[in-house]
Amino acid sequence: MSFTEPLTFAYWVPNVSGGLVTSTIEQRTDWGYEYNRTLAQTAERNGFDYALSQVRYMASYGADHQHESTSFSLALLLATERLKVIAAVHPGLWHPGVLAKWVATADHLSGGRAAVNVVSGWFKDEFTSLGEPWLEHDERYRRSEEFIRALREIWTSDHAELRGDFYRIHDFDLKPKPVAVPGRAHPEIFQGGNSTAARRNGGRVADWYFSNGKDYEGFTEQVLEVREHAREAGRPQTGPGAVRFGLNGFLIARDSEREAREQLREIVAKANVEAVEGFRSAVQQAGASTGDGRGMWADSTFEDLVQYNDGFRTQLIGTPEQIADRAIEYKRRGANLLLLGFLHFQEEIEYFGRHVLPIVREKEAELAEREPEPQLVAGS
Repeated sequence: MSFTEPLTFAYWVPNVSGGLVTSTIEQRTDWGYEYNRTLAQTAERNGFDYALSQVRYMASYGADHQHESTSFSLALLLATERLKVIAAVHPGLWHPGVLAKWVATADHLSGGRAAVNVVSGWFKDEFTSLGEPWLEHDERYRRSEEFIRALREIWTSDHAELRGDFYRIHDFDLKPKPVAVPGRAHPEIFQGGNSTAARRNGGRVADWYFSNGKDYEGFTEQVLEVREHAREAGRPQTGPGAVRFGLNGFLIARDSEREAREQLREIVAKANVEAVEGFRSAVQQAGASTGDGRGMWADSTFEDLVQYNDGFRTQLIGTPEQIADRAIEYKRRGANLLLLGFLHFQEEIEYFGRHVLPIVREKEAELAEREPEPQLVAGS
């Protein structure tokens, strides 16, 4: 990525009840469609390029109700004009051929704005309660790699072929293909995770690698490793075909740093301890199941897990100026996109568009003039 390319922004779609923090603090948000339709339109007006619909099939850890991600994403696509909507999906609960067909249709209905986030899964009960097998961690990521390869093959070939361990596709011809969008070979494929297997998949096959919340050093480490996997796979390091990077962050922008820090303190002080501990037990067991213990949430503290994708660790907390400075530094370290969560979505997305984004764009222009081409920062 050249520094002349703007940093893009996404937001978590609150299509799951409970908001984005596991806390009894007031969260002015709603998981219903009417609220989310208005929110998507607000986000589009305030500089957001993407929205990510969460995937959850049964109640867990404060998320008692949830709307299915693909149908909800299509509804948001049809309610907007420019916003790209990413639907999170689970291999093992979807067949890649069926999903490829759904995405192609959604892509035509939205003028080329559909995308998917391939989630390997951590919640065992969602699979076993439906009678589906639960694979070990690295096997789930092997399946995800095949799943992504299958999607790409189906979208780009008139006679799709794949002979894998999980999927077998023979002479499959999908018509119509997804919309031809300049600069896009097919609908964008996102994939995340912290583990070695996740980083390998990100480098080998994903268009975008999503990172959980990270400080500067942690994010830089992931970018370097994923880029090395991409290089080994023969992918370009820059330009078309290069892997791009998204980083999760929970944004608390206030007029003063004191207000922002007090807001964070109150969120954590009012944490739903039972729900956070239940979530921590489930996800850290999943992270520890990796061969090298580098899975998602393996080193997360209680405070980190109050925001269940470690969003506090990115430290997008403070005044608009402070947040813009931090966003620019993450851009210097390889970030192409920041995926944001909020306490009060409607008001805070509007605040972001009015007060934070203009400063980000000013600082981006200064960065592009000072450092036209990125030199990845190797340390903190």
